[in-house]
Amino acid sequence: MSSEVVDLEGALGRFGLEKFRPGQREAMETLLSVGRVLLVAPTGGGKSLVYQLPASLLPGTSLVVSPLVSLMQDQVNALEALRVPATFLASTLDGDEIRTRMRDLGRGRYKLAYVAPERLGFPGFRGLLADLDCRLVAVDEAHCISEWGHDFRPDYMQIGELLRELAPSHVLACTATATPVVRDEILERLGLPADTPQLVRGFARPNLALRAREVGSKKERNAAVDAALGEAIGEPGAVRGCAIVYAPTRRATDEESDRLNARGYLVEGYHAGMVGDAREAVHRRFSDRETEVVVATNAFGMGIDRADVRAVIHLAPPGSVEAYYQEVGRAGRDDEDALGLLLTSPGDLPLRRHLIEMDNEGRAPDPERVKHKWNLFLELMRWSEGGSCRHDAILRYFGDEEETLSGCGRCDVCTTLAQDDDSDPEEVTLLVRKALSAVARIHGRFGLSAAAKLLRGAKDQRLESAGLADTPTWGILREYPEPWLTRLLRRCVTAGWVDFVGGDRPMAVLTEEGIAVMRAERPARLLLPPTRLREAIAEAGARRGRGARSSEADALDPHARELFEALRQHRMEVAREAGVPPYVVASDRTLRDIANLRPRNADELALAHGIGPAKLERFGPGLLAVVEAHV
Repeated sequence: MSSEVVDLEGALGRFGLEKFRPGQREAMETLLSVGRVLLVAPTGGGKSLVYQLPASLLPGTSLVVSPLVSLMQDQVNALEALRVPATFLASTLDGDEIRTRMRDLGRGRYKLAYVAPERLGFPGFRGLLADLDCRLVAVDEAHCISEWGHDFRPDYMQIGELLRELAPSHVLACTATATPVVRDEILERLGLPADTPQLVRGFARPNLALRAREVGSKKERNAAVDAALGEAIGEPGAVRGCAIVYAPTRRATDEESDRLNARGYLVEGYHAGMVGDAREAVHRRFSDRETEVVVATNAFGMGIDRADVRAVIHLAPPGSVEAYYQEVGRAGRDDEDALGLLLTSPGDLPLRRHLIEMDNEGRAPDPERVKHKWNLFLELMRWSEGGSCRHDAILRYFGDEEETLSGCGRCDVCTTLAQDDDSDPEEVTLLVRKALSAVARIHGRFGLSAAAKLLRGAKDQRLESAGLADTPTWGILREYPEPWLTRLLRRCVTAGWVDFVGGDRPMAVLTEEGIAVMRAERPARLLLPPTRLREAIAEAGARRGRGARSSEADALDPHARELFEALRQHRMEVAREAGVPPYVVASDRTLRDIANLRPRNADELALAHGIGPAKLERFGPGLLAVVEAHV
């Protein structure tokens, strides 16, 4: 390490800060000594300082690739106020201004230059970079390079080639949302060695009271939103911070904005259908604290910096745990109490499946991509079902096991964990097998509602016409109400035992795993819905025993954690050799299953989630060899 880059404390003072946030010093020291780091830290976790401070110390000009134009401008303004020469290049600037800035960049007048990824394709800009003294390249929002992540952007695919051309001595990739499989793909796409340090820090947010609730009607949804806003920011005009309400569509955004405005809140709507000036005005008024509530699609939030967001409410689930945690993480950045409420409804599963399978510009989507996006969504729905502390479940999902809290004490699950549960695992298995038998009866012909009616023995013309009212399955669970049976069936979907086919009118079908569970060839590990619908909000906490067993399925002891990391290394090597994304080899959930199962042969390996005949034949021997070497 050169003498120019060792005084981190001195440089920290230059940035007007007194101390580092958790993980920042370690990330900088690793970057400067090893030369490469993949940093995963949540939104608002201080990732930008990890490249800004070293860039101010290193010779030459550091390059920051970021898709967030508003963030670029804000950070450049802040750096210039600290007398750190910086600039940004983006399509929002006119041609003369871009040429002026590129000329100054070529003359070495800046310590940091922010560029949008699409600019990397400009031959003139690439030629300029070839003569630049560039010691550090920072890739912000690095998950955008992963085709299997939640926010893939094709322009990011150019960055690996750029790094090969520039060969900078230091490379930092930053992201707020990356599971182990996505992190592995980031390294491969950037051309970084497999042993690049991966630092996962700061995902624990115990000040956030995370909650998930199913609503069955618009009236119920409105009541839930109003109650959450009243709790978090008070009545209109109370001046207790602000809230963000995420809506699934532009129409829903406009409708909810009008509704909350009628209640007296200072509300702004925001979606991609608005003109640029209008969107910027919303951002400005939000930042200037002139707004109490912003109702928006997921287009809102990238690069915002307001610490007093007291609530983030989702009217419908986004596409993944990554997307959800990135959005809900905009609440409580001042470390004061805040809440996150995720609302779900019975139609979420088939609707999301339809959206995933919609043709893209007239082309049928890649089946592997459909499968992956569907699995990402199911992970979020599994999380919404509860079972254990919501914070700990998210920390395990991101691989941040060191920060697990053993119960945050604030989420809706933790606040109800005192309730006893004396359920019988054999009873659970029997209920699940009966439920799956109904899906087998209506396989590919009807939706989940028909399966629930079949189990209930409810009068239904479709079932009678199909002859299903004369089968042994008719009324086999008549002691349970139909809404409860529907919830049970949806949990079978999230468990991977039931799927949908049929486009805009999805029909339920049993998967291979579902058939195995129905035939008692595989265990039925499932957290049952509450037996009384009014317990739905507290359902997860009411099942301490099953919830613990469910969450422990994904938890890893130290030996399993070591095996999991070895399996990840093997996955990356196989993916590079085969020229496929790491996810094609095995998902994180699959590797966790293998690490817990420690299979000794192909038959035992086949019990792991996601290991079908094709993967068993193609990748099984290598996976078993890794297990054998570590057990």
